Amino acid sequence: MSYKYECGDFSQFQEQLKRMRDLDDKIIYALNTSLPTESFKGQIDSEAKCRDLKGKLDSGYGHRQEVIKNCILVCADNVKQLKEKRDENRDDIAVGKQFKTEQRKLRLFQAELSVEDIIRERTQKTLRERCRLFVNVDSL
Repeated sequence: MSYKYECGDFSQFQEQLKRMRDLDDKIIYALNTSLPTESFKGQIDSEAKCRDLKGKLDSGYGHRQEVIKNCILVCADNVKQLKEKRDENRDDIAVGKQFKTEQRKLRLFQAELSVEDIIRERTQKTLRERCRLFVNVDSL
């Protein structure tokens, strides 16, 4: 799950996040194909499947969190530099516009952290509900 990410263009960044969130978006499908029905229960190690799926999800969460936080740091640094430029020359309209644009982008990156928390919570809830028959829910 190695994706290159671009912090400069927020729309492109969102597309990259969407691809990284593929497993979360398809969690029901992944659980349905991984966990057996009642008649096949003995043939598949459901506990291992649940733990494997949990591991993949946790890895994705960590990577996405790191990417988002890195982009926040990059964008915050840009905002700081643009603020200094704007303060030096108040008459430069282009710098003022660029500063406001970068501020908006920073807010959007920060909002992505909240979106990430919601996605994580929803996916974890689904995983716990489906895997509770096979694994101790507290261990997930």
